[in-house]
Amino acid sequence: MSARDARRILLWRHGQTTWNVERRFQGQTDIPLTDTGVAQARRAARLLAALRPDAILASDLTRAVDTANELVALTGLQLATDKGLRETYAGQWQGLTNAEIEARFPVQFAAWRRGEPVRRGDGELETEVADRAVAAVTQAVEALPDAGTLVVVSHGGAIRCLIGRMIGLPEDNWGSLGALSNCCWSVLGPGARGWRLLEHNAGTLPEPVLGDEV
Repeated sequence: MSARDARRILLWRHGQTTWNVERRFQGQTDIPLTDTGVAQARRAARLLAALRPDAILASDLTRAVDTANELVALTGLQLATDKGLRETYAGQWQGLTNAEIEARFPVQFAAWRRGEPVRRGDGELETEVADRAVAAVTQAVEALPDAGTLVVVSHGGAIRCLIGRMIGLPEDNWGSLGALSNCCWSVLGPGARGWRLLEHNAGTLPEPVLGDEV
């Protein structure tokens, strides 16, 4: 493996918001972090700074930018933003709880729960989210130095679509990836057949993998 092939992508979900606490579907509504969310970002940033990232890329929504800026403050890196990393646009679902969505859009909600491709609230398909998110990340990865680390600050649904696409999972299986907790992260690294998932929903620094399945 060449040094360039050792590049790493760390996908970091933003900190807590009031709509997270209220279990409201945020989508692309620009909701800020709570005080708890800011504290989560500061704690995580102290850990992630130890990885000596080479670049930080974030969704342009406030909750992602404010999370990313905690790492910027520790590393001195310049933050780049890309709207391609925004959460799934969910139209009429945005701002509603699951119970409210189920009551107002029962057929669409049931199809989504079954894992069928659905334009939630007449919004985006997950494949469309993956298209734009992967394009943003791929461009940033190409600019990394050899063995460089890119930190991407985005949203739970967008990160799941991004991981699914980049590791080659069939779309029907993207839901098998567990949700990310606020300010936790996943790590992609190189494998013999492309990107592979090294860490998922982590809240501590990655440890070396020892054993027969490396």
